[in-house]
Amino acid sequence: MMEQITSVQNPKIKELLALQEKSRLRREKGVFVVEGRRELEHCINAGFKVRTVFICPEIAGVTDSVRMSVGIIPTDPFIMSLSLAGGSIIEVSRAVYDKVAYRGGTEGVIAEVYSKENSLESLELGENPLVIVLEGVEKPGNLGAVLRSADAAGVDAVLICDPLTDIYNPNLIRASIGAVFTQQVACCASSDAIGFLKRKGIRIYTAQLQDSEWYYDTDMRCGTAIAIGTEATGLTDQWREAADAHIKIPMLGLLDSLNASVSAAILLYEAVRQRNSNR
Repeated sequence: MMEQITSVQNPKIKELLALQEKSRLRREKGVFVVEGRRELEHCINAGFKVRTVFICPEIAGVTDSVRMSVGIIPTDPFIMSLSLAGGSIIEVSRAVYDKVAYRGGTEGVIAEVYSKENSLESLELGENPLVIVLEGVEKPGNLGAVLRSADAAGVDAVLICDPLTDIYNPNLIRASIGAVFTQQVACCASSDAIGFLKRKGIRIYTAQLQDSEWYYDTDMRCGTAIAIGTEATGLTDQWREAADAHIKIPMLGLLDSLNASVSAAILLYEAVRQRNSNR
């Protein structure tokens, strides 16, 4: 019979909570947490291996007619995909699920998933790739939003340089609505990223106000890497010096910067416009 957990004091539930809260434990175990049907579907489709799935039948819509004495019967295509992704499936009570869930409306499914290597060497780039580079961005919500824009714009890879947040932070996964799994992502030092881009012949365009040209006057039809820094300090000098061009977005108000995710979306869609035009 399938294991059932009704107490938040269960060791497996305690570890699940710890994995959500502690990046060091995620690194040590090589495991992170994915909450929600949509996010988990993207994760599984990207080839990630599942360690444990926690399902609350009451919320997940698993009725008594498909549970029987052996536990949850995977008649639902999504639940079947979870069983095929490996790992064990554990039934939890509503009280336990409410304790471990980060948000409501996540279809009663939370999973522990084995992490993958996010290295530059693992990237597969085609001809004239479009790459977005983020240096030192700290807020998981910003990174998640950039990943959503990257997915929408058909970006080839996202380079997260000198990261100040964990790529498998639950807030980042939630903000990206699973785009962290649909994108090729590499986490690395800025110096390594610059060397990689130079070797690949990919032009580096740094988003900055100083000594810059308008972003829409810059040719982005070639292999292009758009580099964005933090809202507070921008990019470091090593990126500015390595750049093939400095680009800027018009600022017509009193403020001199946009949210990093907004800047990324504007610049990526200019690349999309150019690549899909006849000019």
